[in-house]
Amino acid sequence: MDKKIESISSIDKALDILLLFYKEKRELGISEISRLLSMPKSTVHRTILTLEQKGFVFQIQEGGKYWLGMKLYSIGMATWENNKLNKIVQPYARDLSAKFSETVSVSILDDKTEIPHTTVIYKEEAMSNRLRTSHEVGENYAVHTTAVGKAILAFSSQEVIDKLKNSKLEKNTENTITTIDQLEHELAVIRSRGYAIDNEEEEIGLKCIAAPIFDSSNKVIAAISVSGPVKRIDLFDKENVAKTIIETAAKISEHFK
Repeated sequence: MDKKIESISSIDKALDILLLFYKEKRELGISEISRLLSMPKSTVHRTILTLEQKGFVFQIQEGGKYWLGMKLYSIGMATWENNKLNKIVQPYARDLSAKFSETVSVSILDDKTEIPHTTVIYKEEAMSNRLRTSHEVGENYAVHTTAVGKAILAFSSQEVIDKLKNSKLEKNTENTITTIDQLEHELAVIRSRGYAIDNEEEEIGLKCIAAPIFDSSNKVIAAISVSGPVKRIDLFDKENVAKTIIETAAKISEHFK
């Protein structure tokens, strides 16, 4: 076979697999992909491994099914600039960042995977206090370790929360919540006060306060946060910062009413 034609054929198969994930909107295994696409298992396996190496898919657990990877999200960020949520949050995030001279980020929930996680979709850094962390647009984080994750989870359906009951809550620091009982208690507190705090639970030295953003049906769709080094964040009146973030989240939510 001509090498060019063979290359196009390989790309075609890879795209067919990616589009199948998009169509099915769920995790898929090698055998199932093979059956649904009438594609040899060996071809599926070879193509999946290539896609995994490039970050387009990832394996949920060793020997388990696959799901779309964050590389697709990163590529999609170019079109996300025109997305309604991203366009709406920009001015509010900039104002919030300028007010506290700290980093502001907005994240959404991905609950289609076996273990739900959040993905950063927007980040605004204060020029005077640039925060050097690994938290970048397009990256995903565990819901139980971050303020945005807990803020979203607290107002999500019980079905989403139940997904965590049979999952191991990874311990990132000494402050990380590691049991479902601790998490459910924390979520109840968040619902009561309207905001969440990450007190060095995701990363040592980093503190974050976040509030949820809702759509017209009062469904939580994202969360907005203010993050910074513990020593700087603790200089602020916590309740005042939280109140400002909640008010900002409410203003963003109004755009979806």
